[in-house]
Amino acid sequence: MLSNRNAFKSLIQSQIISCRWYYTRNQKSLYAKISPLGNPNVNVTPELDKWVEMGNKVRFAELQRIIIDLRKRKRYNQALQVSEWMRSKDIYTFTPVQHAVQLDLIGKVHGLPHAESYFDSLSEQDKTEKVYGAILHCYVRQRETERALKHLKSMKEKGLALSSVAFNDIMTLYTSIGEYDKVPGIFKQMKEHSVQPDNLSYRICINSFGVRSDIEGLKNILSEMENDGQIVMDWNTYAVVANFHVKAGLKCEANIFLEKAEKRLDKKDALCYNHLISIHARLGNRDDVSRLWSLEKTTFKRCHNREYINMMESLVRLDELEEAEKVLKEWESSGNCYDIRVPSAVINGYIEKGLCDKAETVLRNLMETGKVLVPNIWGRLARGYIEMGKMGNAVESLKTALSEHDVNEGNNLHDKVITDILRSIGVKGSSADAERVVNLLRSKLPLKRQMYHTLLKCCVNAGKEVGWLLNIMKSDNYEEDEETLKILSSKQNDV
Repeated sequence: MLSNRNAFKSLIQSQIISCRWYYTRNQKSLYAKISPLGNPNVNVTPELDKWVEMGNKVRFAELQRIIIDLRKRKRYNQALQVSEWMRSKDIYTFTPVQHAVQLDLIGKVHGLPHAESYFDSLSEQDKTEKVYGAILHCYVRQRETERALKHLKSMKEKGLALSSVAFNDIMTLYTSIGEYDKVPGIFKQMKEHSVQPDNLSYRICINSFGVRSDIEGLKNILSEMENDGQIVMDWNTYAVVANFHVKAGLKCEANIFLEKAEKRLDKKDALCYNHLISIHARLGNRDDVSRLWSLEKTTFKRCHNREYINMMESLVRLDELEEAEKVLKEWESSGNCYDIRVPSAVINGYIEKGLCDKAETVLRNLMETGKVLVPNIWGRLARGYIEMGKMGNAVESLKTALSEHDVNEGNNLHDKVITDILRSIGVKGSSADAERVVNLLRSKLPLKRQMYHTLLKCCVNAGKEVGWLLNIMKSDNYEEDEETLKILSSKQNDV
């Protein structure tokens, strides 16, 4: 057994070469073999072993590229498998940077205790600021406030070179637990330790003032950022500032910051266009939405589905439903892969505006072309028809939703959609309508107690007879509990 292991190790060593080696033009790369394995449950280690056994070359640079790519696509388990494969072959000594990456991946895949064990196993020489920073990030991700602060203190005491990353992590931690008032104090500590804030540092601090509706404090930090000679202002910061001014009802100021953001748009990133389009839509700026959409299509050779979704949602917000449908037709002829979320942007818009007939027309057209639909969109349409008082249409839409419902395929009617349907039928429908809908739902899926309680509240508040509902609950083994009795005893409970 040992000899076989040594033989394979020798094979690996003979096939690992320096970063300066390049593949021949006709040879398929290792990256091209690993990258398509999109299922996160697929173990990539056998592919790595097979690659070497077939006599192919392996270079460090490509292994690093694979890890970076897998992390970027959140395939952390596979990224860790590649990293561990490199380390296990005893032919490559990890630098502190590789240890930091390995530690971060371990924390994401196996959890904090395993990350701490890996950290403790490293030599003091390997425990640089990068590695300390990686374990700090693990504490932050798990929202371990006390341990994160203690770890940062230890970094300071050891005299490690602190960067904005560590302080950004702590500010992010306070943001994630809702303690926004503590963020400016960490920002102040950063400067006291002569650490230069980066754009993210300022943005986190700006956000901390914005969520507390402290527009004056927000402007002070923004002014400090604009006057910081080490900072190059970016579109994202101005977009964040604009967004908070929108929330504060300061439309004129928001438009000023949107202009500043637009001047700094990243011509290589469509997301920045999407973000500004969305904010302009919230402000009711129809012309700016259309202008930026035209600019985005001119700048990028091809718009992805997310761009179409964002634009259609923005047009729906502006009540420009006809324009939204034009964009939908544009998407249909774009050659992009089918994604139900794209037409759903228009369909949901029609439903929200009470134009359920138009929403159903779009759905029927999709069905006729053989497109896959999800039950939730039909469930929302059913609720829309209930709100309009069209019970016959609602029942037919619900039947279609249930025909698409398949838990085994992961294509199920969501609890929220079901609850919304029951809430609407309890308010808008008769007892007979409600009973029909409940029995229709029960024919395909189990109803939860909370769903029944939602309907019960509506019926009780509307003064409707509920004996039939209590009987159905009992037949589903839901005996009257404290919450049930509380609902029955009150005629004015809010739903």
